[in-house]
Amino acid sequence: MRAAIISQGSVSSKWTAEAMKKYFDSVDIINLKHIEISFTGKKQEILYKGEHIKDYDAIYAKGSFRFANLLSALTSMLAKDTYLPICESAFTIAHDKLLTQLKLNAANIPMPKTFLTSTVIAAKEILKKMNYPVIMKFPKGTQGKGVMFADSRASAMSILDALTALKQPVIIQEYIETDGTDIRAFVIGNKVVAAYKRISLDDDKRSNIHQGGKGESIVLDAKTKKIALSAARIIKADICGVDILESSKGPVVLEVNLSPGLQGVTKYSKVDIADKIAKFIFEEAQKQKEIGTKQKSKSLMVDFGIEDSAKKDDWNELITTMDFRGERMLLPNAITKKINFNDTEEVVFKFKKGKLIIEKF
Repeated sequence: MRAAIISQGSVSSKWTAEAMKKYFDSVDIINLKHIEISFTGKKQEILYKGEHIKDYDAIYAKGSFRFANLLSALTSMLAKDTYLPICESAFTIAHDKLLTQLKLNAANIPMPKTFLTSTVIAAKEILKKMNYPVIMKFPKGTQGKGVMFADSRASAMSILDALTALKQPVIIQEYIETDGTDIRAFVIGNKVVAAYKRISLDDDKRSNIHQGGKGESIVLDAKTKKIALSAARIIKADICGVDILESSKGPVVLEVNLSPGLQGVTKYSKVDIADKIAKFIFEEAQKQKEIGTKQKSKSLMVDFGIEDSAKKDDWNELITTMDFRGERMLLPNAITKKINFNDTEEVVFKFKKGKLIIEKF
């Protein structure tokens, strides 16, 4: 099988690519900066250095918030025929702190109390009511950049006045005292495979390793693991880092990182994360390939009318993966032909967790 990593060429990406070579027949490293998408009429193409991108069984695409739109479009176009550990919508949501807040809050995943305002006047009114210190940050940013600490109302007002010139929305967030520490839980599939505590140096409130923090090994309790897994699942990322604060009321999620560095978590957890990522991607790609083969054979039987006449009115079965477009679920063509529904008829949906039945009304 063939695989590729599409990224900005970080050390973590190179480690993962080397690990994937143990499982896949070939692994290509593709620089995200040389990817372009061509739209010509009804035709869509993904080009790498001007050439049509090769066909792959699995592609691990990741990058910073600056490439969020490109990554979303890219994975949307590849999703039908290639295993992708990160869903197209995840790049839009996880790279925007406000959208992440909205999505996780809707799923009752605990996060710090947060405010967003449309005007400076409204922001100043909020700051009058806040308990200090507070955190002020831009909706987009990585590795602790764009995050500011205000220890008083006067300090917060000064920061706000300075940010007004940048003409960007500002998120105001309650400060949770953790002695300058946070937790990075590394999620792969349905498991937290490793975690470590990040500790800030001196008076810097940002514990991010890229900003000079240090780390130490940690074993997460069941509740924290569950929160990390729920956050990853809601964002629709099979591989990600979930940043968590240990508050007095329990763990709260700061953000979900779709392109987490491997150096810190590998060093402090002593877990070979690159190998675990590579093995997981290989196994999931295998599953998708097997499902695709079964789907094609069953679709051919339907298309050619190869059915047992004695079972015409019985249930038919089609093994396939779900195809989502945003929040909408699309049915395979073979099913829509068989059920003979049309858009003028009313239907009844019967559903519970893991099961859906659609019947004519």
